[in-house]
Formats: sequence, structure tokens, C-alpha cells
Amino acid sequence: MKYVPLMTTATADTRFWDKTARSYAKSPIEDPEGYERTLARVGALLSPQDRVLELGCGTGSTALRLAPLAGSWLATDLSPEMITIAREKLLASPTPGLRFEAATASTAEEAEGGYDVVVGFNYLHLVEDLPATLAHIRSRLRPGGLFVSKTACITELNPLIRMAIPLMRLVGKAPATVGVFGEAELVKAIVSAGFAVEAVERHGAKGKDLRAVVVARG
Repeated sequence: MKYVPLMTTATADTRFWDKTARSYAKSPIEDPEGYERTLARVGALLSPQDRVLELGCGTGSTALRLAPLAGSWLATDLSPEMITIAREKLLASPTPGLRFEAATASTAEEAEGGYDVVVGFNYLHLVEDLPATLAHIRSRLRPGGLFVSKTACITELNPLIRMAIPLMRLVGKAPATVGVFGEAELVKAIVSAGFAVEAVERHGAKGKDLRAVVVARG
């Protein structure tokens, strides 16, 4: 499993996402039907008493949709600017039990006894250290808790696009950290972190879906 580029910092990633947050918030969902399938799948896994931690929440759209199905929902992101936008959305659409905080898997607030569910959408391929991130996630789950991720499998991209990632980074069009791995490597990493994988799915409704949805139990 490799990362492009090899030398990255959280600071560089924070700067990138802070800079692009406003344009990101305005960008349309690429596959609305696939997105709705993911929401329905995750929603069916939630219970009204669940304490949920979301990592890499971006501008909060998914949290706003799913939080009403849980008891409490802490949505976090590396980028303070993303969280600012998410809080603006929350003010416009108040949702009981939902909070937004700037944090990562290693710094997110812990729940007494552990969270019932941790989710990360379009997230794991953007972390600098995947094994460490998965270890932090498992440590924040209660025994038997659920981890649900939706992750882009970059090795499935056109090779020319993969080769362009370092150049895109240099011109500010890609984050510093991009994990280059496929579904099999992702699942192996999740299992190696101590999770039992219950399902691996693709929810895309058009074309080739690069994003693997993994449901795992800690």
C-alpha cells in the first residue's frame, strides 16, 4: 500500500481543504442515486440510541441527513473551514443531537464506553497513516461497535489520472495525502486493525463506481 506523495503533513492537508471548502460546498453530488443508496444502507444500520462519530464529515451534508436516526452524532473534520460551513448549515437546519467539531481520528472526543458507530465517507484514502487511523477508530468504538466506510479505490482510476496526482498536488488541485490502494488492500487493512468485515459493497448508480462501502464490526 503506497501513498502519493510519500512525504505529507496534516498541515498541508488542512490548508488544502480550508482553501477549497467553499467551492467544495457548492459542488454537486456526482452520483445522487448512489449517494441515496449509501444513506439508506447506513440509515438501516442505525438505532435511535446510537452514539455516532463521523470522521471526515466535510461540510456536514451527510451528518444532517443521518443524525436524526441516531441518539447523538459528533461529526468531525480536519478542516476548520469545513466545520464552519457545516455549523452554518446546522444553524439553518437545527438537528437535535448533532455537533460539528474540528478533529481527526486521533483527537476526536471520546465517548464513555465507546461509540456505537463510527462512519467515514470518502475519507480513508485521504488519511496520512491508514493503519494508525484504523487503530484510532477501533479504540473509539465500544466492543462490537460498527464501523462503516465509503472509500475511493484509487488503483481503479485510469493510470494516466493516477500519474497526474503529484502534478495536481503541486498546482493546488489535489490534497497532499492521497492513498493509492484497491478494495482488497483496504479490506486487508481493516481486518488487520482487528475488525470483522461483514459486507463490502458498491452503491454507484452510473458508470464504474470506484468507492467501496465496507461494513465492519470492532
